[in-house]
Amino acid sequence: MHPPLEPFSTGFLDRPDGSSLYWETSGAPDGVPVFYLHGGPGGGLGLGGYRRRADPSRHLIVGLDQRGCGRSTPWAIDDLAALDLNTTSALIDDIEALRMHLGIDRWLVHGVSWGSTLALAYALDHPDRVLALVLVAVTSGSRREIDWITDGVERIFPERWDEFDWLGRRLAPDAGPRQVERYAAALRHPDAAVRELAAEGWDAWESTHISLDPYWQPGPYRAEVRDRRNFATLVTHFWSQDCFLPGDRAVLERIAELGDLPGVLIHGRRDISGPAETAWELARRWPGAQVQIVEHEGHGGPNSMERAAAAIDALTGVQRARQRPRHRSRLGADDEGGGSRRKPPPVTF
Repeated sequence: MHPPLEPFSTGFLDRPDGSSLYWETSGAPDGVPVFYLHGGPGGGLGLGGYRRRADPSRHLIVGLDQRGCGRSTPWAIDDLAALDLNTTSALIDDIEALRMHLGIDRWLVHGVSWGSTLALAYALDHPDRVLALVLVAVTSGSRREIDWITDGVERIFPERWDEFDWLGRRLAPDAGPRQVERYAAALRHPDAAVRELAAEGWDAWESTHISLDPYWQPGPYRAEVRDRRNFATLVTHFWSQDCFLPGDRAVLERIAELGDLPGVLIHGRRDISGPAETAWELARRWPGAQVQIVEHEGHGGPNSMERAAAAIDALTGVQRARQRPRHRSRLGADDEGGGSRRKPPPVTF
């Protein structure tokens, strides 16, 4: 990992639907662009720890608070009527708009958890804009993965799941057979009390399965009530719609299209939230991918992040953007505002 650093530039990208998206750049203005996609959906950039995974002397490090969260506006819970406009395709369009706004030709894309799904979906739609992918806690947004994290984990935490299930049935009994459908409906209920209970229930379930570290103490995963509700609203909105990647747009069905595009998939052996089979199956169908299994680690732990930093350094040592970023000329304005199966993938432990 590299030393902490602060952005040298920040701005807001206005979108046609009224969303205003926060972005930031740090590191070397003329370096190889490295673009970070945070988890969630709805996790936000947070305190900026992602910046430490790229070399500030060699990389232009770009971060974006995805629409509806972080410092982007409006938050999902502040404009529920506009929530239906927040889709994976819309996020991909946002990414492309930011790339063009900053004058970047191609970039290495680094995603964690949901950010890995979005990175893959973006690369599949715009492969000519991606130098390489570095993914941690790999997910693909499939129905199987979503049903596992909302229902299948009952097999490991039956007592906590019973509480999660009971609350979902109570708050939205007619919403649908899946937990994620019930919670998505409850989080858009006209009664604020129902929305708050749903957010607390979702947060408690997330806290239960997010880590198997013996020192982890389940409790409120997000301290602020608004944070909990906004995160839960965005997650259930996307998951109840299969991440808006159905059928022939499903990542696993299309992954072979990436061909020899370099990718490093880093995944914890003890990741209960998203078992390692997803990373493995993606790499079996994607010739350019390498899997790294991190023993004794769960969903995106510190060793995984160290490996991500090493992968970014290694991949950008041989990859170069075709065009250097021109974003500095814009700062004045910004400051105002399935393939067939193949042999097992390369793997390291």
